[in-house]
Amino acid sequence: GEGLGNQFCSGGSFRMTLKNPEYDFKWCPGCGDFGVRRGLEGALEKYLAENEQPTENTVVVAGIGCSGNMVHMLEKEQPFGIHGIHGRSLPISMGIKMGNPDLNVIVVAGDGDFLGIGAEHIAPQAMRNLNITAVVMDNGVYGLTKGQSSPTTDLGVITSSTPYGKMEEKVHPLRNYLTMGVSFIGSTISNKVKDMSEMMYQAMSHPGFSIVHVQSPCTEYNNTYEALKGNVKKGIEPLAYDIPEGHDPSDAEAAQEVVNADGIPLGVIFRDTSRPTFDQKVKDITGSKEMKSVESLIEGFAI
Repeated sequence: GEGLGNQFCSGGSFRMTLKNPEYDFKWCPGCGDFGVRRGLEGALEKYLAENEQPTENTVVVAGIGCSGNMVHMLEKEQPFGIHGIHGRSLPISMGIKMGNPDLNVIVVAGDGDFLGIGAEHIAPQAMRNLNITAVVMDNGVYGLTKGQSSPTTDLGVITSSTPYGKMEEKVHPLRNYLTMGVSFIGSTISNKVKDMSEMMYQAMSHPGFSIVHVQSPCTEYNNTYEALKGNVKKGIEPLAYDIPEGHDPSDAEAAQEVVNADGIPLGVIFRDTSRPTFDQKVKDITGSKEMKSVESLIEGFAI
């Protein structure tokens, strides 16, 4: 509709196109994804400057969900962007990386698409050590479709899809990433923009499959800011805490202790630089084999 219908959408989201005509997206006021955007912009700026690359050398791949708006709204020069289908950002990014291994490929995803329908793709890419960076915005709910429970929603929580409480246990993403063999695992929170931006830069610079998992609260359907940050006056202890400075990310056992502890650790949990990347392995194979001509490939299909 016209009038206020163009400004405020169902769920309380504000249509930013009124103030910024060049954008076309909807995020609710206070959404953690705004902080993620700032962090990603800073990380990209630093990465491209350090590597003397143009902006168009970066491709941002998204699935469906609030996180997917990141493709449209990064400020200044725009990287290439692909808004794919729900949960399939990893296979799409693999295709891009195989087509041009020199590209800086970044997946932007939410807990719903990445850890739900998209979860089946995490382990294969971890085993391949696909050289991309995934930024996962975890708000513990399906925000875009009005508050249904997601893989990271706590047990027993009442949502629009679980009116009597969620019946299955929540997924523990950091534990899963480590078990699956992801070679760079970082955990942060959307209000710590400077720390998050540096972590994203490190993830992009890492040779292999990197995941930066961001607690990015949904102010409309699952506002966890107070639980994450704590509230002294209310006697609420913060769930989020900084990983001790002495932590060694190259130590797999130390990383296991971190992901198995209670609360939300903030910092780089694990980093393994000893494994070759998928594109390196493909290059080694193709470099040692004689490529078939188009004619010979066609003849191979002849009856």
